[in-house]
Amino acid sequence: MPGVEQYAALLASDGVVRGLIGPREVPRLWDRHLVNSMALAPAIAVGARVADVGSGAGLPGLVLAIGRPDLDVTLVEPLLRRTTFLTEVVDALGLDNVTVVRSRAEDLHGSALFDVVTSRAVAPLGRLLEWCMPLTSPDGHVLALKGSTAGEEIRAVRPLLARHGWAAPELVQVGPGGVEPVDVATGPGDDASTVRAVRVRWAEPARVSSTAGPPGGSGPRSGPSQRRGGRGGGRSRRGR
Repeated sequence: MPGVEQYAALLASDGVVRGLIGPREVPRLWDRHLVNSMALAPAIAVGARVADVGSGAGLPGLVLAIGRPDLDVTLVEPLLRRTTFLTEVVDALGLDNVTVVRSRAEDLHGSALFDVVTSRAVAPLGRLLEWCMPLTSPDGHVLALKGSTAGEEIRAVRPLLARHGWAAPELVQVGPGGVEPVDVATGPGDDASTVRAVRVRWAEPARVSSTAGPPGGSGPRSGPSQRRGGRGGGRSRRGR
């Protein structure tokens, strides 16, 4: 896939120079980062509106946007040097389905809702859900890439579920065969082609508000700076 190859080249060069990834990660960019990110694609419906929280260098959000042009992807990242890199990649690849938003996730609460909110190596599950669930539409879900501690993190958040209205987290393995639920007690198998993710929905979708403005819109909080990618150079808006 040419777009992913171009993105990989930018990660391995500018990404390293600008401190977005470590030089030791370059030899394993594909197996550990790009393929791992693209594995989430089967778990996301066609045409979904996706937010990638704590996007960093664009993993998994940019990979999903490149591989799934049907998706509308918003990359949410608070650090300027990272959003600058993300905007440059979006422009270089001519991605017209990506918006880069410089913000913390919690500062978007009340101003944006998404069908799927992704994350990778951002925070422990409990804290992550506090940031991400308010961005999730009533029928949407959080989809967080997790490693070997996924089962522990799921058990740790159980006392929080009723308080916040979250459904019980599901541990799933995603890969070439699609999405398959996994027993938290036993964990996924040892197949290297599968990737762990935790999926969380609202317990009672009908009680969740379905109204929110777009990032940078007129919702309860004003939006941060953002950039929409595209061949026409996109647009930018300056917030507070």
